[in-house]
Amino acid sequence: MDKLLTFFFDRTTRARCDIALLAVAFSLPLFQLLGRYPLLEPDEGRYSEIPREMLERGDFITPTLNYVKYFEKPPLLYWLNALSFSIFGQNEFAARFPCALAGLLTIILTYWLGRKLFNRQVGLMAAVILGTSSGFVAQARINLTDMPLTFCLTLCLGSFILALRDSENSRTLFYTFYAGAAMSVLAKGLIGILFPGVIIFLFMLACKRWDLLKKMRLPTGSILFLLIAAPWFVMVSLRNPEFARFFFVHEHFERFLTTAHRRYKPFWYFVPVLAGTMFPWSIFIPAALRHAWQNRKGNDREIITFLAIWAGFIFLFFSKSNSKLMPYILPVLPPLAILTANLCTGALGRWNGPIKTHAKCLTALLMIIGIALPIYPLLATKQDFPLSGAILLGTIFVCQAGLAWHLIKRADALFFFMVVAFGSLLSTVIAGHIAYSQLAERKTSKSLALKIKSLATPETVVASFGYDQTLPFYSRRRTVVVGNRGELEFGSKQGNQTEWFLDSEAFYREWDGGKRVFALLPPKGLEELVKNTKTPPTVIEQKRRKMLVTNR
Repeated sequence: MDKLLTFFFDRTTRARCDIALLAVAFSLPLFQLLGRYPLLEPDEGRYSEIPREMLERGDFITPTLNYVKYFEKPPLLYWLNALSFSIFGQNEFAARFPCALAGLLTIILTYWLGRKLFNRQVGLMAAVILGTSSGFVAQARINLTDMPLTFCLTLCLGSFILALRDSENSRTLFYTFYAGAAMSVLAKGLIGILFPGVIIFLFMLACKRWDLLKKMRLPTGSILFLLIAAPWFVMVSLRNPEFARFFFVHEHFERFLTTAHRRYKPFWYFVPVLAGTMFPWSIFIPAALRHAWQNRKGNDREIITFLAIWAGFIFLFFSKSNSKLMPYILPVLPPLAILTANLCTGALGRWNGPIKTHAKCLTALLMIIGIALPIYPLLATKQDFPLSGAILLGTIFVCQAGLAWHLIKRADALFFFMVVAFGSLLSTVIAGHIAYSQLAERKTSKSLALKIKSLATPETVVASFGYDQTLPFYSRRRTVVVGNRGELEFGSKQGNQTEWFLDSEAFYREWDGGKRVFALLPPKGLEELVKNTKTPPTVIEQKRRKMLVTNR
């Protein structure tokens, strides 16, 4: 125990030792059993099928989904997944590996920022806070665009604030800032320009640092930015004249200003989302922000101001947007982790009033959750969480709360934080596996798609009622979409796609035609199929929400 205390409080330990330790510690929860579960609809299926088609077609400029043009996102994640498929094969592990790696690199980068901006203790604490935040770990293990974006934005904005502190390396850091902004654009679009630009403007306004405009190497930095970000946009626009309006107008301005994407949530939506995503450390966020405000005129005033603007602007931007999804909040976590670490490390020598109060609140909350978890499956109308798993998690929370309370009474802040971190990581990993096993029952068509792959010939028609995101990836073939086209609506209108997008009547004629047809449909759709066709369907296999049938 004395060695552990000495290690944590030793300010001379080299950064590479800490980085190696963090990489080993967080690789296990981020990478273990990453390929055990099938890809989930809709996101994981979509972001795996697009790079699979890129590799098959040999075209890394024009993204396609189910072999029609798909321009909703830039290509960074597609390229990373295509590279991962080339190395590890076209499987679930390869599909999730780039996002898990981005999560690990974001943890390490957060440590580096905390160490350079404050001290080693803050760096280690910030990495632990981020790496044991339940929502961060869970979402790093999912194939989504938001985790690569979070890493790119952290690299971008972190390099900028480091450049203000490290005048010797400011040139390299400013160029890294522009490279990070360019990669952010390739990860998610124009927010890669908007977020850094507005955050830096607000920082210069708040701190009266207009002199930075002369130090930022704007001319050469802008050239570097364009060299990285612009080529793909130019090439995809030249090949696809319809790209610019759809991507910049529909996918940016309409997404932010209207409810066209049907993802409207109230303004306060991200308050509980942030609390859950950063749990258990979200309990300390109010105190961390209050501490930042109280120290806004201290020696670290510029750093604290920048971190607060970084987190605050992104949070408010997505809160104002009319399109909201839970992963959008991820880029807020690194600066909040550093601010929270700066608060918590101040309590390591002795408990102070606010920290102790928040620690007691967290302990009480852990106990309440631990008691409530085993009760939930007994009261829930849908058995979507097994009782055995709820009992296991409840026991972990209760034991964590009991040990945490004992450490509060002993005024042992360091070990209190260690118990919170380890308990959070353990419960997140266990809950993640339980949740994935449950979701795999109703959010994937893997077994049905593999059945099609084994039975279908090149001439066989494979159809789904509504677009099934995982069907093309596992069946390794294009799917006929019957009825609702969903996000393929734009692509279905590019070129002649009439044989691949059918209404119900056209499909019924196909069913009674001369070709063998496999159809993926909801159980209720079977009655309509029997009623409107002459050929009786044969049920091959049925999952909870979907059924695979054939006419031969």
